[in-house]
Amino acid sequence: MKLYLVTSNENKLKEVRLILPAGFDVESIETIAPKKDIVEDSATFFGNSLKKIEAYKDLGVPLLADDSGLVIDSLGGFPGVNSARFMENSHYLTKMQIILDRMVDEENRAARFVCAALFYDPSNGVLVGVEGKVDGIIARKQSGESGFGYDPIFVPQGYSQTFGVLGDSVKKELSHRAKAFKKLFSLVYLYTGKK
Repeated sequence: MKLYLVTSNENKLKEVRLILPAGFDVESIETIAPKKDIVEDSATFFGNSLKKIEAYKDLGVPLLADDSGLVIDSLGGFPGVNSARFMENSHYLTKMQIILDRMVDEENRAARFVCAALFYDPSNGVLVGVEGKVDGIIARKQSGESGFGYDPIFVPQGYSQTFGVLGDSVKKELSHRAKAFKKLFSLVYLYTGKK
């Protein structure tokens, strides 16, 4: 089954492909349609995912979308749904350093990555949504070059290294996006009968 992921982020597409089950193929929506500027201003990850689906559902193809973010307890959930848009034109190295600077004396380093993923079936308008999350802590410094986004400052629960050090082999089993899309693909399989 061919699915189209509403993203222009090659790293996100790569992560989804790493956990893609047999019988599914995923491409970026931009292989069949021009990029649209989608204003992701919802207060929830699901709301932003839905905006992505809404922007392309008129194409009549099966769609996938997700919105993800880093939620830090001691910062009141910041950056949360604004993870990508926080200092939007700045490199993630700068964004991460600002977060680390804000937390320099903070003992409560609890955080989680959250991903809300959606599947849309154009034949009948069915929308299936799931959430995946991974708990952990914010490291004291940036570490590692694997992954993308905030991976170099996030240490998943049960590990002593950041996602930036742990790399794709761990991330494809443990990350918020992996958990969400594994659940989503299981539901899509049940829904469509395809694996």
